[in-house]
Amino acid sequence: MSKVKYFPDGRAYTPSIEGMPVRSVAPSTAARWITVGVLLLVLVYFLFPIYWLVVASTKTNAQLLGTPGLAFDEINVVTNYNTLIEWTKGDFWRWVANSVFYSTVAGVLGTLLSVSAGYAMAKFVFPGKGFTLALIMSGLLMPAALLTIPLYLIFHNIGLTNTVWAIIIPSSISPFGVFLGRVYAQSSVPTELIEAARIDGAGEARIFFTMVLRILAPAMVTIFLFIFVATWNNFLLPQMMVTTSDLKPVTLGLYGMMSYFNPQRGAVMLGALLGVIPLIVLFLGLQKYWQSGLAAGSVKG
Repeated sequence: MSKVKYFPDGRAYTPSIEGMPVRSVAPSTAARWITVGVLLLVLVYFLFPIYWLVVASTKTNAQLLGTPGLAFDEINVVTNYNTLIEWTKGDFWRWVANSVFYSTVAGVLGTLLSVSAGYAMAKFVFPGKGFTLALIMSGLLMPAALLTIPLYLIFHNIGLTNTVWAIIIPSSISPFGVFLGRVYAQSSVPTELIEAARIDGAGEARIFFTMVLRILAPAMVTIFLFIFVATWNNFLLPQMMVTTSDLKPVTLGLYGMMSYFNPQRGAVMLGALLGVIPLIVLFLGLQKYWQSGLAAGSVKG
């Protein structure tokens, strides 16, 4: 328990335990237990599909139909892996590498574009600023699938279909990323700091690349993760743009395996499990920066 301490004027108070709220605003014991219970249910809800995927990836078609769905049976990971590699003709890991490449490049380019545009929208005054902001906001309301056919026609006419740029360029353009960049720049970049740098003789490019990007680094991680995951999970755009096996992302490759007559579902599940590992590693590695980036736009200063 915390020891009683005294203010300079003689009044007594009990300091709070580190990491715990003060007693006057602390929740009751029942409220804490209810909160813990709800959080455990949410945890189970999110981890259950992963557990089921791990179990299913160890079974053959016959085991998937003849054994309990949530219980392990005879482990056939090696058999499923060999089936996966054999059916994909050795291209599975190339598809995973393609997804990593597409998502990383689109994430980096999209983050720089989003932060640049968001910073300009937040800190500069120019003709048509209101219209531009309204146009970006309207882009948030437009389903991405609606733009797939127009994008295909445009890229087909300029000869970029069936290339990596047909996936990277559209995925790099993110109205949501621009919106987040504007919110973060408004709340996290002090106008006084920019004006002081201008008085000292720094140009706009130097201010942006040496000061603004450092301040917005946690926010950039958040935007990068949004674009990375969106590109990784994108299916319709690669299906329209890419025809050769060497350029397929893992989502499109596994879809081709499921469309095959009598697919080996255990092998497909194993491919899906292996294909999601880079996302898990990325989120765990950037978790600290992602959490601080989520809070960066909520408090000014």
